[in-house]
Amino acid sequence: MTELAATAVTGGIAIITLDNPPVNALSAPLRASLLRALKQALGDTAVTAIVLICAGRTFIAGADITEFGKAPQSPSFPDLFAAIEQAAKPVIAAIHGTALGGGFELALACHYRLAAESAKVGLPEVHLGLLPGAGGTQRLPRLVGAEAALDIITSGRQIGAREALALGLVDALVSDSNLRKGAIAYARDVVAQGSALPKARDRSDRIAADREKPTLFSDFAAANSRRFKGFAAPRAIISAVQAAVELPFEEGLTREAALFEQLVASHESAAQRHVFFAERAAGRVPDLPADMPIHEIHSVGVIGAGTMGGGITMNFLNAGIAVTLVETTQDALDRGVTVIRRNYEATVSKGRMRAEQVEQRIGLISPTLDMAALSDVDLVIEAVYENIDVKREIFGKLDNIVKPGAIMASNTSFLDLNRIAAATRRPESVVGLHFFSPANVMRLLEVVRGAKTSKPVIATAMHLAKRIGKVAVLSGVCDGFIANRLLAPRGAQAEAMMLEGTPIAEIDRVLVEYGFAMGHFQMMDLVGLDVIGRDATERTVMGDLVAAGRLGQKRGAGYYDYDDKRRPSASATTADMIDAVANARNIASDPTVGSEAVLARLLYSVVNEGAKILDEGIALRASDIDIAAVLGYNWPVYRGGPLFWANQIGLNRIVAEMRELEGRYGEAFRPSDLLVRLAEKGLVFGDAA
Repeated sequence: MTELAATAVTGGIAIITLDNPPVNALSAPLRASLLRALKQALGDTAVTAIVLICAGRTFIAGADITEFGKAPQSPSFPDLFAAIEQAAKPVIAAIHGTALGGGFELALACHYRLAAESAKVGLPEVHLGLLPGAGGTQRLPRLVGAEAALDIITSGRQIGAREALALGLVDALVSDSNLRKGAIAYARDVVAQGSALPKARDRSDRIAADREKPTLFSDFAAANSRRFKGFAAPRAIISAVQAAVELPFEEGLTREAALFEQLVASHESAAQRHVFFAERAAGRVPDLPADMPIHEIHSVGVIGAGTMGGGITMNFLNAGIAVTLVETTQDALDRGVTVIRRNYEATVSKGRMRAEQVEQRIGLISPTLDMAALSDVDLVIEAVYENIDVKREIFGKLDNIVKPGAIMASNTSFLDLNRIAAATRRPESVVGLHFFSPANVMRLLEVVRGAKTSKPVIATAMHLAKRIGKVAVLSGVCDGFIANRLLAPRGAQAEAMMLEGTPIAEIDRVLVEYGFAMGHFQMMDLVGLDVIGRDATERTVMGDLVAAGRLGQKRGAGYYDYDDKRRPSASATTADMIDAVANARNIASDPTVGSEAVLARLLYSVVNEGAKILDEGIALRASDIDIAAVLGYNWPVYRGGPLFWANQIGLNRIVAEMRELEGRYGEAFRPSDLLVRLAEKGLVFGDAA
């Protein structure tokens, strides 16, 4: 059996090297191998101290989360960590890369922690709806105090080595190139100074003061109530850290373990873990082999320097990729570059970027009014307004400009990519790259596969998404692709209920209570009703609002009235307009009453559309639809996305209630074929129907 923990002894120092590619996840086999190596080193009289170090690009980057929900495997985390902590010889963790989750908890159980200068540490379990369940909530407060521990654990942030040293999370730093030698030298110093065995569990100096602050934990919860809303893990973390302050160590561990088990069984954690795996699965395209050749992208052209084009440009500048930015007028071009610079300068003012980095990024832009300047770029992204004729004209011109092998992409959000590609002689080189606004912030990138898009082009787009920090979801061609098509029925039902007499504030309240950052009408007012600019074949409330100059927050009035601090209030003017449009369209008053009824109308229609998208093959998998909703429309992550949420509700229940809604409101609520098939077979989204 190949050992995942190999030992070498140098001058009395045992160096145990952990090697479990790709990220040294602390799996059961690795735990067992480490425990054997530890016992061997402790039993070797020639060994005076032990260094734990990892092969590859990182220290232990976390637990093996595929073990969650399965029967425990020996040795357990507590047993392994207790063996390290109670070792009769000094144990030093030598950290490089990232020490996260269970990996950092292991380091906390060691007597000493040494870090490479580029290393990062952290406890990110909160992002999976969990808390550190192997002593992290008990040892960390004893090292840094309760307030710092609460910040670190509830944020899940990664902490750089220098900050970790200042906080007391690590004991010393060494250069990246000197970690092994530095750890051995450090171990020898420890031995020379008497081989002390400091244990985090025995520290009380940092939490003694916390015991004199009876409102510390309630104050922290209150101060962060908005950030924690809907999430179960932060509340449990606060309770666990409070146990570290108030209880003996072993009792605190017991409390931590009980809270961890509660979270593992919770809907919120199940949803967050689903999103975690969904994000990783999205990049896998079944018909693209791992060795599929991709195009090298060294330079990019962006057509359009408006809000979307500027945001798209920033993604590539951030990745160090040169961009040729094309506009039709000098004013538009200058304005676009100015906005990009202003965005970067705002980041500098917040301390998240240095001024010289701004200049480096701006220096990668080549602004031009001449589309011929795109002749040598590897990828062109068209980001002009949504008009099929304009886009086809641009692609026809590009066909005669860009070099052979260059990729031509459209940022269209709903137009027919195949019609756009047909304007060229090389439709195999055309792909959709649908960024979401603001493009430099939103993580979702829909990669739209045309009927003739080549596999290498798709592979390149999926690879490029990672390079620029996006999560790519592959979509087929349809009106609205995945995310926009998915959420359109929610808007349609919100507006239908509005005309039937359900107050818009009630519709928005239900969505916010579900977990969205804002309701449908609040979002419309924020974006701007004139920006949304939909084509309507009949009179609409939005059309009347725009005609009256009520364009949303920016004008102080839209669906709501706004004060000088942009706080909304109900509008009598809007109410009159709603009544007028309802009367003009002969819509009878029939308000939907009750939060559950409102939510069912809003979200069952989304679930049904998701089922259609999946059944039509527009999306590869149900989890892709969920990740598109979470990352593209801020669907609450603790709900897991619409299809995961539907699985938790029960598809039989949803089909039954939709049939009732169909009888009352018509075809919009007719359950899709896939939804019915899954319900009848007792299956869920994600199962083959």
